[in-house]
Amino acid sequence: MIRLAKPKDLPAIVSIYNDAVALGFATADITRISVASKRTWFAEHKPTQYPIYVWEDAGKIKGWCSLSPYRRGRMALRFTAEISYYVQTKSHRKGIATKLIQHSIAKCASLQIKNLFAIVLERNKPSCALLEKFEFERWGFLPRVADFNGEECGHIYYGRRLL
Repeated sequence: MIRLAKPKDLPAIVSIYNDAVALGFATADITRISVASKRTWFAEHKPTQYPIYVWEDAGKIKGWCSLSPYRRGRMALRFTAEISYYVQTKSHRKGIATKLIQHSIAKCASLQIKNLFAIVLERNKPSCALLEKFEFERWGFLPRVADFNGEECGHIYYGRRLL
């Protein structure tokens, strides 16, 4: 089931994110984050503007997806949002990310989001393939901007015009 995230979901959201940190090359963070460090981020995601959705199964959060502002406060960019999604490691390859992205895209019209983009580490081939499945195109590339203990990789910007 997909639903809007509630404040009580934040520990599960952070735990899933920390799964991605542990995998490596799934996020640019290289150390675990804390629940306290994400409270402001969570509060800034209003359900009517920039929601966070969770995938819940048998009372457990298995994945989440957020829509975030692009360059907050710059009003000419108000119709553009960044999509981020994470699924707990043991729930990979079960279609959860696909359903979360599909759900989020479907909600964009009511949120007045015309442009959606994602920033992906170039080594994250599964995420690249998933975005391409949803007709995201490569809009940009920043070479060698991420450094994982001496191993560099780039950021790919994928985008999709929705309206």
